[in-house]
Amino acid sequence: MPKASRIANLTDIAAGAPAPRAESTVYPVLLAVCLCHFINDVMQSLLSAIYPMLKADYGLDFWQIGLLTLTFQCTASLLQPMIGLYTDKKPMPQSLPVSSAATTCGLFVLAFSTSYPMLIVGAGLIGIGSAIFHPEASRVARMASGGRFGLAQSVFQVGGNMGTALGPLLAAFIVVPRGQTSVAWFTILALISMLVLRQVGGWYGRYQRANSQRPQPSKKLPVAKKRVIQALVILTLLVFSKNVYLASISSYYTFFVIEKFGLEVQQAQMMLFLFLGAVATGTILGGPIGDRVGTKTVIWFSILGVLPFTLALPYADLFWSGVLSVIIGLVLASAFPAIVVFAQELVPGRVGLVAGIFFGLSFGMGGLGAAALGFLADANGIDWVYSVCSFLPMIGLLTILLPSMKELRANRHIA
Repeated sequence: MPKASRIANLTDIAAGAPAPRAESTVYPVLLAVCLCHFINDVMQSLLSAIYPMLKADYGLDFWQIGLLTLTFQCTASLLQPMIGLYTDKKPMPQSLPVSSAATTCGLFVLAFSTSYPMLIVGAGLIGIGSAIFHPEASRVARMASGGRFGLAQSVFQVGGNMGTALGPLLAAFIVVPRGQTSVAWFTILALISMLVLRQVGGWYGRYQRANSQRPQPSKKLPVAKKRVIQALVILTLLVFSKNVYLASISSYYTFFVIEKFGLEVQQAQMMLFLFLGAVATGTILGGPIGDRVGTKTVIWFSILGVLPFTLALPYADLFWSGVLSVIIGLVLASAFPAIVVFAQELVPGRVGLVAGIFFGLSFGMGGLGAAALGFLADANGIDWVYSVCSFLPMIGLLTILLPSMKELRANRHIA
């Protein structure tokens, strides 16, 4: 599309005119959902970032920390596929601001809770916010992709990763010094998110109306149903290995470095920030690279290629622990945009369902992993947990059983 025409289209969107068909990438919309994903995950990451403070203030055991993560992530994982399936049939553009409202309620409960059950309720409300946000926001990103699906997923997901990375810093410099009630300050971000998502919902609705006469994308499976099911099971196992390992870092890495190296809480949270920052960088790189070299190649490199570094981490000193955690975050995170795009190619026309399942699996598997690892850490120690988790990327060998991208591209459509 000529440059002048593209500028005119973006001007029409800003002016509230019917949205154009997204033959070219609509960057303002992608950046808007990226920003809201950033805000969404900043608020969510505050929960895990204040675990050391909650553990001390409430006298919690590791299994109770794991149960908080399980509540948050399983609430999201159970609801996301159902919401995605429903909105595939009946899109809900204005459901997006509701997600920020649910997360805001969760933050208020966390800020002013006086008991462990109230913390559980707050974690559940934050999970509900995630469940509403991710399927529809992922659909918007694909609509605005202009066919560059990997790029769109990376831009969308990197907002969440950056928000997750910033959470420990905000906890270290705002929440820890000022106490639990300071969590409520972050509802200002939620208000910003609601305003932006309202505008995104308007674009989404105009896009739907402008493309209402366009032929619907084919839902014919690109390969035999048996192979689709096999591939989805393999992708699920890859997500399992990735997210259980990421859960071991995000939930317990601060405790690991505090126990092993004698760091202060703020120093440990800085180490966690390094890892989560690398995760954000890996996410933004994974999608565009997948568009260029193929998503299956990225999955191979990301899941299996990280194995030497995870095996070395439990035995490294403080300096090399920091270096290795950055490499692990960078390489491992590049897989998720590729996995989502690959799954969307496997099941055409089911963008919301696929996004709901795989974002939901991320939360659910991470939550189950965090809970299980909490029990194991109480029984065997944090060092033992990291030694066992270091072998998880070996599941990446299953990538060899996935169909090739040549088989899937024949039915590639924008949904």
